[in-house]
Amino acid sequence: MKLKITKRVIFLILSVVFINFLLSPITISRVENKNIHTIENVPTKDVAIVFGAGIKTDGTPSDALNDRLKVATALYQAGKVQKILVSGDNSYLIYNEPEVMSLTLQNTFGIPKDVISEDYAGRRTYDTCVRAHEVWGISSAILVTQDFHLSRALYTCNSFGIDSVGVSASLQPYVFADYYELREYLATLKMIIDIYIWSPGYIGGEKEELN
Repeated sequence: MKLKITKRVIFLILSVVFINFLLSPITISRVENKNIHTIENVPTKDVAIVFGAGIKTDGTPSDALNDRLKVATALYQAGKVQKILVSGDNSYLIYNEPEVMSLTLQNTFGIPKDVISEDYAGRRTYDTCVRAHEVWGISSAILVTQDFHLSRALYTCNSFGIDSVGVSASLQPYVFADYYELREYLATLKMIIDIYIWSPGYIGGEKEELN
């Protein structure tokens, strides 16, 4: 029997696809929840990846970024990782997230310099994850970021071949928290398009080795 495809059927199919797309951030959060752990129970990995989160006008890490560095320090001190990759934006000479992150780890938290590697082209989550795998050769990692960002970071890095688990760096309430939640929903939708449809370019480079 020949199936007759009507405009109504096409509309219903497209509607289902679109609704599933809109609900995908919730689905991803539920799927990745199993990969989120505390510092005490997170599986041991070689490296922690710390995502950039802004620098204050005085050149110090934002509150969110400082908390990420604090959690990365705790992971290292607990023997959960041996290396830390700090990845952030260095689009301008006067704006250098990885440098600030590295210096803060050393000078504020006492992490040895030879433990830290800086990725200067992690302009967004997609770039950090794909570069971690393709440029830095990372195959497994603990991801360090806040609750609102962790599911997307995990899904992105896992999609690029990094066996990833996460530890939340949400150590305090943050200014504009509601804005971040909305932004994260929209960013997750964009992530799905980037991974499965668009495949945007990123800054590549020669293979790097972690310190």
